[in-house]
Amino acid sequence: MNTREYPDRPWVGIGCVIFDAADRVLLVRRARPPRLGLWSLPGGAQHLGEGAEDAARRELREETGIEAGPLTLAAVIDAVTQDEAGAIRFHYTIIDYAGRLLSGEARAADDVSEVAWAAPDALAAYDLTPETLSVIARARSLV
Repeated sequence: MNTREYPDRPWVGIGCVIFDAADRVLLVRRARPPRLGLWSLPGGAQHLGEGAEDAARRELREETGIEAGPLTLAAVIDAVTQDEAGAIRFHYTIIDYAGRLLSGEARAADDVSEVAWAAPDALAAYDLTPETLSVIARARSLV
């Protein structure tokens, strides 16, 4: 059986890069590992038999309570975390979709402790990974 921690293969993760009418991006603070306590994009693991875009919409609803309009594929990245001994502790292949807020009020739910709408000039305050910043910039150019 493949577990998320110390897996025998990568897990498919789905992320959402969602912008509001003011062009702010939706960020979430993770309440569970990996990246516990850190800011990132809403998303999570794809379920067996679930389409990738369906997973993106489900994760967005579960974590933030909002709905997005049309989604566009923004990026596919590998997120690999090693332990102190160099073993692969987590490996997610993340499919990121870009879109705009359609409805709902963003709130923290599921495995998220906080949500924030961040303006482009405020992203540095959230200590995002270089990969996340790159995905946000690419997504902004697509929607």
